[in-house]
Amino acid sequence: MLRVNGNPVEVDVAPDTPLLWALRDTLGLQGTKFGCGLGLCGACTVHLNGASVRSCQTPVSAVGDYEVTTVEGLSSDSTHAVQRAWIELDVPQCGYCQSGQLMSAAALVASNRAPTDADIDAAMAGNICRCGTYDRIRAAIKRAAEIAGGRA
Repeated sequence: MLRVNGNPVEVDVAPDTPLLWALRDTLGLQGTKFGCGLGLCGACTVHLNGASVRSCQTPVSAVGDYEVTTVEGLSSDSTHAVQRAWIELDVPQCGYCQSGQLMSAAALVASNRAPTDADIDAAMAGNICRCGTYDRIRAAIKRAAEIAGGRA
């Protein structure tokens, strides 16, 4: 039994199955992407109790009672501060990496409402964007922090 996006769900997979495949193949949550399979690119980032983790490297057995949040769980109507900022600043280009980018950014903004460039660099390290939208991502994170802090 897992708790995903606020709902208890039963997954019938081997304990060593990467969380990524339980989410995508068993539960049909396609927002979390497979990138490198080595935990290096960040496309598979989800939250475990609010902390960013690479789901391709996290076995289902390690999840325990932790709450799993996927990009689908941020909000169903794009009202999460990070989603709003991403839309407002037109961040994605191809979009493939964006679910992982959003999840890492959401964890940062939840814990830091005034992130510096150094904070953003640290939080986003390992989230690779092949299109190079890093300047827009940085601006969107700062904007999301403003929105989340009520400075919209």
